[in-house]
Amino acid sequence: MCSLSILKTILLVILAANTLAFFNIAFKPLRFYSRVAVYIFLMMITAIYGFIASAFLALIGKRGLGQWTTARAFYALCSVILGVKIEVRNEEILKTRPAVFLSNHQSELDILILGRSFPQWCSVTAKKSLKYYPFLGWFMTMSSTVFVDRGNRNNAFKAFDSAAKKMNDEKQSVFMFPEGTRSYFQTPDLLPFKKGAFHLAIQAKVPIVPFVTCNYAHVLDLKKKRFEPGTIIIEVLKPVSTENKTSADVNDMVEEVRNSMLTCVKKLGKEAESDKTK
Repeated sequence: MCSLSILKTILLVILAANTLAFFNIAFKPLRFYSRVAVYIFLMMITAIYGFIASAFLALIGKRGLGQWTTARAFYALCSVILGVKIEVRNEEILKTRPAVFLSNHQSELDILILGRSFPQWCSVTAKKSLKYYPFLGWFMTMSSTVFVDRGNRNNAFKAFDSAAKKMNDEKQSVFMFPEGTRSYFQTPDLLPFKKGAFHLAIQAKVPIVPFVTCNYAHVLDLKKKRFEPGTIIIEVLKPVSTENKTSADVNDMVEEVRNSMLTCVKKLGKEAESDKTK
């Protein structure tokens, strides 16, 4: 009994310290870890909601809205509890349907970015291994995620065949990160782009809609252990047509889209620097 009481006391002290750190009252070195823990907890809660919501939407014939409603729920929670606000410019372009939506990929916080910007009637692509994760995998399966076997080129293209057909038959859009991995950049920049999203857009004969998230190291910086409230800007760019395009045009399209996104991310970076000096 004595040992149990000591354990309860230790847990209460840890909880109290993390709570004070979260609100920036005391134990400030714990603040980063406290906020990350809350972020992960909110993600788990939202994944459970998403699974239930997606199952219900599937029953009423609106399965394609599962990821959109889950994304919005996650953003609603995080914006209030963590104080991260997201402003979307040219938001009306996100209504383009169907399309292949592309965005830069900075860190794990991009899940929250999608919480605010994810279009209706859209689904993500994800590596096949995520399918077997508790809660997250269940939700992704229920909400029409396109799982891709990245280790098998033939299987990946088969998944794209299925996605292209779904896009045409159901007017369902697809979201992808063309960089393929998180950059963790502390300054405005982009990694090289992979070509899968462009092949998919051409195969499905749908436009590519890029949107750019400003560098948000002022909000989340894993290297400096910083996770603070703040505002993040997203700018949606004009759709890029794939009409009359073939696989021979992919390299040129990759360069065109990446250049336009890089120009935008650097412009947003300059705006942020200008705001600091005011």
